Amino acid sequence: MKLKFILIPFILCLIIAFTLFAAPQSALAALGVSGVTPNNVSNGNAVILTISGSDFADGAVASLNGYGSLSTTFVNANTLTAVLPAGVPVGSYTLTVTNPDTTAASLPNALTVQAPVPTATATTAISGYERPLLVVQSSGANVDAITPGNDFTLDVRLFNAGQLTANNVVVTFAASTSLVPLSTGGVIALGQVHPNNRSDLSQAFTASSDLWGSAVVTVDMTVSYTDEGGAGYSEKFTLTLSVKQPNYRVPTGTPSPTPTPTATTAPVLRPQLVITNYSTTLDPLQPGTQFILSLEIQNLGNADAKRVTMIVGGGSSTSGSGGEGTPTSGGISGGGGEFTNFAPLGSSNVQSLGDLDTGASTNASQALIVNVSTNPGAYPFKISFVYTNERGVTFTDDQVITLLVYAIPQVEISFYTDPGPLFAGQPGMLPLQIINLGRKTAILGNMRVDAVGATLANNTILIGALDTGGYFTLDATIIPDMPGTLELLVTVNYTDDFNQSQQISRSLTVEVLEGGEIGPIGPEDGGGGFDNGGGEPIPAEPETFWQKVWRFILGLIGLDSAPSQPEVGIPVEGEIPIEGEPIKVSPPMKMP
Repeated sequence: MKLKFILIPFILCLIIAFTLFAAPQSALAALGVSGVTPNNVSNGNAVILTISGSDFADGAVASLNGYGSLSTTFVNANTLTAVLPAGVPVGSYTLTVTNPDTTAASLPNALTVQAPVPTATATTAISGYERPLLVVQSSGANVDAITPGNDFTLDVRLFNAGQLTANNVVVTFAASTSLVPLSTGGVIALGQVHPNNRSDLSQAFTASSDLWGSAVVTVDMTVSYTDEGGAGYSEKFTLTLSVKQPNYRVPTGTPSPTPTPTATTAPVLRPQLVITNYSTTLDPLQPGTQFILSLEIQNLGNADAKRVTMIVGGGSSTSGSGGEGTPTSGGISGGGGEFTNFAPLGSSNVQSLGDLDTGASTNASQALIVNVSTNPGAYPFKISFVYTNERGVTFTDDQVITLLVYAIPQVEISFYTDPGPLFAGQPGMLPLQIINLGRKTAILGNMRVDAVGATLANNTILIGALDTGGYFTLDATIIPDMPGTLELLVTVNYTDDFNQSQQISRSLTVEVLEGGEIGPIGPEDGGGGFDNGGGEPIPAEPETFWQKVWRFILGLIGLDSAPSQPEVGIPVEGEIPIEGEPIKVSPPMKMP
């Protein structure tokens, strides 16, 4: 009993909470799907579905649960059209519509997909001509004749001359530079047209200045629909409209003979943007380098260009009208350009240049980088300009410029060992080397070293192919004219990727000292002994006491007791004097 009294209040609280919170939340959703026409189709052909509901937004996408998204077109807030491609698996599908704000609504079992009708049944239907057939019963403009620069409305009456109902009727008007559809974008959905019944439609157009001098203009209209079994049909019609040219009155005055006027075609008024000059901050361009491309753009047309947008790499407009006045939806598309060799850096490839009047010019720039994998060569580079005229018609001008990419040898020129100080008037050696620091083998010509104020010998050598990381040496002989800092100019010749002779130059410096003089080295030169390096003879060492005692003993026994004199000896073969040590000489040769 106590448990009963506890459960009853708890259940009542759950009911109240569900009523207060769950029910209002479901009522807040305004988006809804009420039906799909046709709702039973065959997967043998593509079928256009008409989706009915509420609160549809531009950009809404229809999808089938278990299959995926469909190509969807927004008609209005209550109607969408979607293309069901051929080959969709047989079954019953729940259709979901998702708005751009991620809100979604679903209709369970909204669409049933069946296998195609057997061939025998289809043959029987064709032999009995049982199919829908839409034809144009009448068409015409709401004015007697259209005039260039003015708007008008085209009225068309469709009639179903077949034996079956035409479902999902969609009418599409093709746009051109002469006639631009308004409001609907040239697409109108009519729903169903029963046998022996008609359906009227109206499409607004604007006549462009391209109709100057024309007597008639044609409009291409395509009507697509399906039968009750889901089979698709399409009919194309060409409608002809009369064009009326404005009348120009001749001023009144004294009657006089006048020549017969000759009909001339009035000029087409439109802007035309052209790149008249371009340059780069780096020349030449190499793989991996960053540079700025500068452009000079001029309006060479006969009308002002409004809202000019530059797309580096190529692009187009996806809003307003296309390059020839074709209406589209979206904005500016710059992601489909060619960026294999050159890519934007620091900003996107889309820039707004503002308005450009007739005959005016403007400058634009874009930071780019050369891809490290780009091979040397001449590369065309596409640049597009998207703009509108004063009537809002959108145009796209594509331009192509050429950028040259070079592969300059990456080398280092230096001394492979310290050349040491050089002396004025005395010969010295220049131990030069060149190292290939690039990623590819370099084909080089002559390597030469020159200097102003010096005489050089053996200063030119042919290098040839130098592998990556390889080196080549040049040992040149130089005799400087005077002391001081001497500048050396090392040049290497090569042929670039466009068969033009080029040169790599590097400057090196060496120090030149005063030249020294060689002092006397023998008695005939007044030196009296060996040169100690300063031009003075080597003095004899003083005799010790024990040397004098030894000479006395030698005299007693009848031997030579005269003091020893420095004598020129013959150096021992293979011995080289070392700086800081006395020169070793062999014993003097005595005559018998």
